[in-house]
Amino acid sequence: MRASRLLSILLLLQTRGRMSAEALASEVEASVRTVFRDVDQLSAAGIPIWAERGRNGGFQLKEGWRTKLTGLTTEEASAIFLAGLPGPAAELGLGEAMTSAQLKLMAALPADWQVSAQRVGSRFHLDSVDWFRSAEPAEHLRSVAEAVWQERQLRIRYRSWNRVSDRVVDPFGLVLKAGTWYMVARSEKDIRTFRLSNIQALEMLEKRFARQRKFDLAKYWTASTKRFETSIYRASARLRVTALGLRRLQAFSPSVAEAASRTATAPEADGWMQVTIPIESAEDGARELLRLGPEAEVLEPPELRDLLAEAAGKLAALYLASVEQLGSKPTAGRSRNRQPLS
Repeated sequence: MRASRLLSILLLLQTRGRMSAEALASEVEASVRTVFRDVDQLSAAGIPIWAERGRNGGFQLKEGWRTKLTGLTTEEASAIFLAGLPGPAAELGLGEAMTSAQLKLMAALPADWQVSAQRVGSRFHLDSVDWFRSAEPAEHLRSVAEAVWQERQLRIRYRSWNRVSDRVVDPFGLVLKAGTWYMVARSEKDIRTFRLSNIQALEMLEKRFARQRKFDLAKYWTASTKRFETSIYRASARLRVTALGLRRLQAFSPSVAEAASRTATAPEADGWMQVTIPIESAEDGARELLRLGPEAEVLEPPELRDLLAEAAGKLAALYLASVEQLGSKPTAGRSRNRQPLS
């Protein structure tokens, strides 16, 4: 553990430059006192590392000094091969670069590690797109990626849910979620998320922007998605569901699925149980809960129950009218035996 921590501190200073003891402690998940001891150990081993005091001080390596030691383990090498998603890499124009990088990494690994690393690529495949969906077309993906790499501003025409607007943004990063690309960018001093498929026009500007040094794309995205789910679900509904209905709720959003599992009561004598789930509104809840069919009954709120009852009544009237027009009650399998129209 200590050897791994020493190597991590060394590589952090090599890749990020000057870092405070507190920042290093946070990265390696150790105490500040432990970091000071580790730095002393690195210095005693001949690593040109020193500390600068003061508000903007910290530890840093001698300028231009780099280690050739990577400390790459067989598990870490396997993780690199597993993380190389061919689809997204190709979309970004990095498909050949990814293949080349993997070949170079393979050549640098010891012979007994090469088999393990190759095994990962042949036995694990990551598919980022959900079932019955295709990846959204991202017409401007490569341009946005280039702007992110070069830290250049973009002028975009963006279609939000209620209007189309022109704006200049500073693109901080790209996120691929469930087959959909998003751009995280600073717009009018606020950091926002933009769906790439909603960008109608794009122009890369010559002007560069200063990226926020403390901005962490992964942390921003995690916090942003949590805020989004919290804001979108402004109400809740209490249901009675069958075991099948509970299973079908797992196909809803992660927030709904988690709430259903967490609040499910013990089954009653007839096998039904009660759950409480978040909903956006009564209208949206009605559209979603129709997917459960007769495997769920809304207990509250009353307005949601009324909307579902109204929708069920309309469906019943529609199909009863169809039965009357046919002149007989439909039997099981009738649609399967229907003859093709001439």
